[in-house]
This record gives sequence, structure tokens and C-alpha cells, in this order.
Amino acid sequence: MTRTQFSSGIVGVGMIGRVHAHAVRAAGGRLAMLADTFADNAQTAAAQLGVDRSTSDPIELINDPGIDVVHICTPNATHAELAMTALNAGKAVICEKPLATTVADALSLQHKASQRGLVTAVPFVYRFHANVRETRARIARGDAGKLWMLHGSYLQDWLSRASDTNWRVDPRVGGASRAFADIGVHWCDLMEFVTGHRIVKVSAHMANAFEDRKGTEDGCVVLFETDQGATGSVVTSQVSPGRKNRLSFSFDGTEASYAFDQESPEQLWVGGRDQNVIVLRDPNTAQPAARLYSQSPAGHPQGYREAFTFLVNDVYRTLRGEDVEGLPTFNDGLRAAQLTDAVIASARSHSWETVQSDNVPTQ
Repeated sequence: MTRTQFSSGIVGVGMIGRVHAHAVRAAGGRLAMLADTFADNAQTAAAQLGVDRSTSDPIELINDPGIDVVHICTPNATHAELAMTALNAGKAVICEKPLATTVADALSLQHKASQRGLVTAVPFVYRFHANVRETRARIARGDAGKLWMLHGSYLQDWLSRASDTNWRVDPRVGGASRAFADIGVHWCDLMEFVTGHRIVKVSAHMANAFEDRKGTEDGCVVLFETDQGATGSVVTSQVSPGRKNRLSFSFDGTEASYAFDQESPEQLWVGGRDQNVIVLRDPNTAQPAARLYSQSPAGHPQGYREAFTFLVNDVYRTLRGEDVEGLPTFNDGLRAAQLTDAVIASARSHSWETVQSDNVPTQ
């Protein structure tokens, strides 16, 4: 009998943990348990979210036989150990990025998940905007012609004051890269997913707006080359005043260009030599591959939370045995770790670096 509902447990009850909690319920799952190493945080979140059970011990949650899916929403340095524990317990795992702060750890997790045949996901949620799927379908159909220039940015401002701080600023907790590993990998994942191109070489420069953050970068500029002969660039910053969460791209082909801005996800700009067109998200006119992710009528905006819900729903669909296209798995988490490693190496060497790509199948 096909399962109709799965039970989820969330480790880490900060901002992103609460986003996961909303997505679990919106996707039809059961939010069964919360864990946070600070017991007061776990209890407060459980009361606010209407969850019956909470614990200060993540291992208790992971090993609970009533939990089907473990969501890991803790600081970066804890991801690898918690994810491996969950895989060893035979659980499906949704682990926030970065999957791990080293390539070696990410590779171990990818191997373990593959060996055990477990369902995994890393929340590269921008894949789940309907107009992202629309762009992907049009490019796959050949509408763009030859893609030759792939460029864009991911800009935020939450660290734009000298007094702003967070655990991510500490490389012992957040990892050796901050801006690129935190948000730059989102852009790279989206570019590769939408275009089918793979980044093979990078030239990167990291910079800081504030001297006391030298442990990790405030921003990063990356030039890259792809396996299909395209060139491109991405600018990543967490110190760009006024930019709240602006992930944008322009993918330019010989026949058409496609531009998307995550802060205005209802619109897709399609550029042509003779005319430009604004495509509005509309389930009635969307490409079949995009229609599944366009569930509100046109003019009723979908956003970040809906994208997150679609990701969790696709995890549940996969657990039911459905063939799901485009779910970002631990393969993609490993890919992000390898890109980050190459970017860090390039910034240090001031030269072009090749991106390792072993064991990461193309989507």
C-alpha cells in the first residue's frame, strides 16, 4: 500500500528550521518532533508550531522509529556528522547546504546515501520556481540557440553593517567560505540545472567590506568556463545595501536570452532580436515541466515558501516511488562542495582552477 503521509523531524529550530516546518505541513507531511541543543529553544518552537515532542538531543530524534525524514537545519560544521548518523539510521535526509564543509565529507555522504539507496535532498529551492522550470524547458527545446554567455548575481544586505554578525562569520562553524558557499552555490546550481552546462574552470576573487571579517569573505566574483564552451560570471555579496535576496540570472543564446529575478519570480524576461516578451507565471500557458510547480492561478503570486513546499513534496513523491525530475540530492550537495573548493583555491592562487567533478552525475 502506498504511503499517504510521512513523519518528519527537524534538527535546528532557527529561521530555516521554521521554513522547513511550514513546508512539511504544506506538503502534507506530519511534523512529529523538533530537536535543538538548546532545550529552551526546542520547547519554545514546539509550543509555537504545535508540535507535541521536542528534545535537546538530535540523536534521539534521528533514531526515533516514528521519524521517516530527518531535516538538518543546524550550523554548517555540524551537517556532515548529523547527516551521516541519519543515513546510518536508514532515514531519508533533507540537509541544508552546505552538505559538508569539506569535499571529503560531502563525498562520504554521497557514497553512503548511494550505497544504501536512501532518498536525500539539499534545499536548492530556487529550482522550484515555476519560471525557472519554464526557462529550463525552453532552453532544452532549443529556443535559445547556442548558449554562450551565462551571467548573474546573488546579492543580500543582512551583513551590510559593521556591527552585523552571525555564526557564519566564524570559519570554524561556517566553513572556509561564507558568501560563495552560502549563496553563490545556489546560483551555480541554478545555472547548471537550467542550462545543462557544467562549470569546469573558475577564476575567483574574494573581498571584504569590513576588515574584522577576514576569516571569511563578504563577497566574491567568479569567472567560469563550461563544458559546452560557454563563458560566464557570478557576483555574490552579503553586503549590498537594499538587496534583500536578489538571485538573478541572464542566460544568453544566439537566438534568445532569458532573465529571471528571484525577488520577482512571477515574471520571466525573454529577449529576442526583434522583440522582448515578459512571460507571466500561468499554469494555463506554462510548459508541461513547469505546470506542476505553478499551482496558483495567474496573478496570485507564488514565492520562496511555495518553492520550499514543492521541494519537500518532491521528497515525499520520491519516497512513494514516483519518478521525480530535478530533485536536488546529495549528488548536488557534493557538486556544491567541489565548486566551493575550486573557488577557494582560485582566490588563494590568483589563477584559474579546475573543478573536480568525480562521482557527480549530470542531472
